[in-house]
Amino acid sequence: MYQNRFTHYSIALVLVFFCTFTNMDADGRATGAKYECLLFDLDDTLYPLSTGINLACRKNIEEFMLQYLKIEESEVPRMCLDLYREYGTTMAGLKALGYEFDNDEFHAYVHGRLPYETLRPDPVLRNLLLSMPQRKIIFTNADEAHARQVLRRLGLEDCFEGIICFETLNPPLEPADFMDALDDSQVLAGGDEERNTADRTKASSVSSKSPVLCKPSLEGFEAAIRIANVDPKKTIFFDDSVRNIASGKVAGLHTVIVGSSVLVPGADYALRSIHNIKDAIPEIWDGEEQKELAIQSAAVGTAVLA
Repeated sequence: MYQNRFTHYSIALVLVFFCTFTNMDADGRATGAKYECLLFDLDDTLYPLSTGINLACRKNIEEFMLQYLKIEESEVPRMCLDLYREYGTTMAGLKALGYEFDNDEFHAYVHGRLPYETLRPDPVLRNLLLSMPQRKIIFTNADEAHARQVLRRLGLEDCFEGIICFETLNPPLEPADFMDALDDSQVLAGGDEERNTADRTKASSVSSKSPVLCKPSLEGFEAAIRIANVDPKKTIFFDDSVRNIASGKVAGLHTVIVGSSVLVPGADYALRSIHNIKDAIPEIWDGEEQKELAIQSAAVGTAVLA
């Protein structure tokens, strides 16, 4: 009899401690956890630079500048790099200088011919992402089609709640309802995907004349934080760009530089590879370990009672 009383007390104590400490919400998430959301850059963050995607992308941008914008061939490489450094992306710089072109056509040319076949499914990263209890969102300067293609090639298309991309930060005409909940890695830009696609097509030439909002601008980060509806103090941002990390820190995010073992200005953590995330930031899984401990303790108690 005393053993049963002790067991009941032990189970109750474990469950009370667990529920009080974690403050679980209706979906089973630990609302009192240190981190509630993880924002991931896409290119050269979820896969290594060695794939050649980055180099091919720059080559396509230079060809677009030469063939469609008729910029002097000798000026293209330097101009491409200078605009990227000053405006965040070469596309944003070209727009700022007054060059007019269709956004969708630019993305189709630059990303449509990339060697995506160099990307392979990454089961290790997939298992890591699926084991993380936090919300996970992609935050990229690229367009939606490219983001989806990369995630599909990596086998990660169902690992993220949504995608914040070029179309999200640069919506056509009327802004979409960013508060809608979206499934299956939908772009965080409204609930009616068919309507949004039609609007983007209809307003492409109009929005192409507007300033481009993108990383590393602080406005871009603030927009992403607002769209994702996250608390920056409980959000970790992963990126391979030093300047993006610096801006992310200014925006109030916890930051992780990926592709480097050395901390850079504004970075809280440094990862040589995204696969090292569990060793470098084990606290991401703290809530899950506490949940597992409570479940195991309760299971042991139940076995004794039986």
